[in-house]
Amino acid sequence: MIPLETRRQMIERDEGPMSICYQCELLGIARSSLYYTPSRASNKDLKLMEELDKLYLEDPTRGTRRMTNRLRKMGYKVGRCHVRTLMQVMRLKTVYCKPRTTIIDPARYKYPYLLRNLDIHSPNQVWALDITYVPMHRGFMYLLAIMDIYSRCIMGWSLSNTMEAEWVVNTLKMAVNKYGKPEIINSDQGSQFTSDEYIDFVKSLETVKISMDGKGRATDNVYIERFFRTIKYEKIYLEHPETGSELYHICTQFINYYNERRDHSSIGNNPPIVVYQKAA
Repeated sequence: MIPLETRRQMIERDEGPMSICYQCELLGIARSSLYYTPSRASNKDLKLMEELDKLYLEDPTRGTRRMTNRLRKMGYKVGRCHVRTLMQVMRLKTVYCKPRTTIIDPARYKYPYLLRNLDIHSPNQVWALDITYVPMHRGFMYLLAIMDIYSRCIMGWSLSNTMEAEWVVNTLKMAVNKYGKPEIINSDQGSQFTSDEYIDFVKSLETVKISMDGKGRATDNVYIERFFRTIKYEKIYLEHPETGSELYHICTQFINYYNERRDHSSIGNNPPIVVYQKAA
């Protein structure tokens, strides 16, 4: 197979008979992976966002009030409204249990959560996908990851400085082309996953069921949340990438290691790819 970097260099960016989008599709590249300009923010906000990310990984039950209080104790002069805005940019979802005093109107949810009490016993039974904020020296980017829940194997991933539905669909499409279709795909209720582009693509797979976490229930997608914590603390925070290219290289190294050599106690102290291939 042609290396990804070589395929990137094959893209003709000048106007020609084929659009960049079509060239990316032919070469199996997520279009967003061509662009590695970190999102811009003030230095103060970047530092606040880095602290918020660490605080969230430490305790995801912190809401805007507790986050603000904690940041103030750390010496930052920041208001709750600004903290709320930054958390929205970062897609930080406070974990809390919703009160069961009334029956939730099903019309408020496009698709139900299908994983509760589900016996996950084989690979490609359930995939989970999510997006996380990644702090960088001069900006930030977003990491999308797709995980097979049974084996904990990362089936696909991509980086972008924007969160477009097209980016999600292209990454999911490449994972399906490589590993086949899962029975269920689970995500949160973010706008990328409730968009017509995403829903139409998953429906086009015909046999695949759509599952979505409940609002305020980040723990419904707990395995991929743990992966995000792992890659940040064991790799990204240690190496402090300054450019998108450096971040891509770091993620490539770690995800290959995570899939192929990092043992997981929850799957018999085996690497994810071993469990996936053995049971597939």
